[in-house]
Amino acid sequence: MALTQLAVVSTAVDILQQFGLADLSMRRLAKELDVQVGALYWHVKNKQELLAQVAAKLLNTPQLSVNADDFSTPADAILQLSRRLYLALLPIQDSPEVIEVATAMQATELSPVLQLRELLEASGLSAENARHGQQLLLNHILGSVAFRQNLVQLDVDAPLADGFDWGLQRAVAGLVS
Repeated sequence: MALTQLAVVSTAVDILQQFGLADLSMRRLAKELDVQVGALYWHVKNKQELLAQVAAKLLNTPQLSVNADDFSTPADAILQLSRRLYLALLPIQDSPEVIEVATAMQATELSPVLQLRELLEASGLSAENARHGQQLLLNHILGSVAFRQNLVQLDVDAPLADGFDWGLQRAVAGLVS
């Protein structure tokens, strides 16, 4: 079977979901695909590019997009999209770190992240302020996911209400008021 970029990324996602980011090495990926490590570099330049593609695979699903026309205000659409991102990333071990790498690389393939910015612009923010607002919301989402994952990993009893939604509502109200 020929090695494809899709196979490389899909296998990387599987490793991430099963074992976490610490075990997602190029060597482990090559072993899972039964190829030499060098063969991977025909499909991804480096691990950072691989992580950006993994992030795109995790985020670019129909379940994560929102139709702004289904909401009475852009703020409602922003809240819903942010909640969907939080819930989608929560069960995926180390997902905040993967998404952070992708956004730091200025990955343009992350549809829900781009949609956040578009919704912020639709709410009346300038393009620059929408970018800043997008980063604020993404930091809140990823930080909340990482916090919740750490509690689970450390087997710490914590209330189900972790403050994510409260903070999200305050951030969105401040951005689009």
